[in-house]
This record gives sequence, C-alpha cells and structure tokens, in this order.
Amino acid sequence: MTNIKDLAKMAGVSVTTVSRVLNNHPYVSEEKKNAVLEAVKASNYHKNINAVHLSTGKTSLMGVVLPFSDHPYFGLLLKGIANQALEYNYKLVLFQTDYMESRELEALQMLMQKQIDSLIICSRTCDLSTIKEHLPFAYRDFVKKYNLPYKPDYIMDECYYFEDGEKVIKQIQEMDAPPSALLVTSDQVAAGIVTCCKNRHISIPDELAIIGFDNQPIAKMMNITTVEIPLENMGKNLFLQAVNGDLSNEELPAKLIERGTV
Repeated sequence: MTNIKDLAKMAGVSVTTVSRVLNNHPYVSEEKKNAVLEAVKASNYHKNINAVHLSTGKTSLMGVVLPFSDHPYFGLLLKGIANQALEYNYKLVLFQTDYMESRELEALQMLMQKQIDSLIICSRTCDLSTIKEHLPFAYRDFVKKYNLPYKPDYIMDECYYFEDGEKVIKQIQEMDAPPSALLVTSDQVAAGIVTCCKNRHISIPDELAIIGFDNQPIAKMMNITTVEIPLENMGKNLFLQAVNGDLSNEELPAKLIERGTV
C-alpha cells in the first residue's frame, strides 16, 4: 500500500510537502502541489482513515438514533440532518432501533468508544406507563380552561400509521358520548381516520372534525386540516447542536394549515 514517503519519492518533493498538500495547507507552490496530486492519482493513494482519526481525535461520523426510517416524521427530520451533514462533510451512522433498548445502547457504546463524534437521538424507548402518565396533562389543562368535562377515554395512544385510523374510529363508535372532533398526532393516522369515515359514511367535518399533524403530502392530497412544524429545520438544528456541542431548548413555531376537515 502506498504511503506518503512513496508519494514524496514519486513527486520529487519532501514528505512535509506531501502532508501539506493532502491537508490542504495553503503554503505550497502550484508546481509542487500538482506533482503531488499526480502522484496520488497514479498510485491510487487513499488516506489511512484510522490514522487520521487518531491524530485529530475526530471521525467525521455522526450517529442518528431513530425508531423507524419509513415514518414521514422521522424521514423529514433525517433529511434535515443529512443535508447539514453533507454541508459539513460528515457521514451518518443510522441506528434504526424499532424502540429496542439494546440497539439504543449499541449506539451509546459507539459514542463512548469514540467510534462516532456525536449522537443525535430523535426518539428513544420510554416506559408506556410514563407516556400514559404524561399524555393527559395538556388535555386536562385545556378542559379546565374552558370548563369542559374531563374524559380519559378520549385519549388514545399507540397510533402511528394509516392502518391505526380504523382502530380509532372503532373506539369512538363504541363510546356512549363520542367526541365531535379529533386532534391527531400524525397525518398518516388522520388520513386513515378520514378513509375509515368515508367507508362508514361518517360525514367530515359535520359529524367528526379532524386536525392532523406534520403537514405531510398525504394531508394536502386528502384535504386534511393539519398543524405544520418545521421538521427539516429541526433536523438541521439538531445536527448543528451536536457538532458544536451547543445544546439548547427552543420552542418550535407551529402553523395551522386550514383545509376541509374542520
């Protein structure tokens, strides 16, 4: 395997000059730079990445933990991260966990072993009892503010995909006093609900109003009112915080996109 001493000999320059050219050092004459680059091309030379990592303490690898890569929410987050990684010449190491704790620990292990520079955790395993405990908080605040009755069966969890829309409608139809409106945390699920309502001849929005979340293409296609949040920007900011080590909490702007389901 060709090393920088071989390149120096081929180019007729010093090892120091070769090193400067390979590291884009400005103080090298055009003639010597071209000679080194010709030698690199002729010998098909590649840097020893492990040696670079040892000398700089950087891998230029960024870990990203997400439960699913095929969900539109995480897809847009990942797009923002990936675009920024490209700009900063970073490569991404994806950990698709399916909410398995062992896979999340594998990512953390790589970080501790310095095999990656930073780790972005888009979503992690959380005990269902913890989620169920926190889900009602905002709903309680809302009904208290408007002097409405608190109905815990109006809170439906573990709904992520289009197919879950039918589960939601089934639960609603089994209630003695069903809700007249739904705030759904995913446009995919909202689309499933709209489709199920059409199949069951439930009029939208007259009998049931629906607001989705994320403003995915499917919401526009199916004319679903939704809440838009800047997912790509979120991904961009997550990357920058991870690279710079400048962690901060910020409230995201949300925008209501009014269409035909309310």
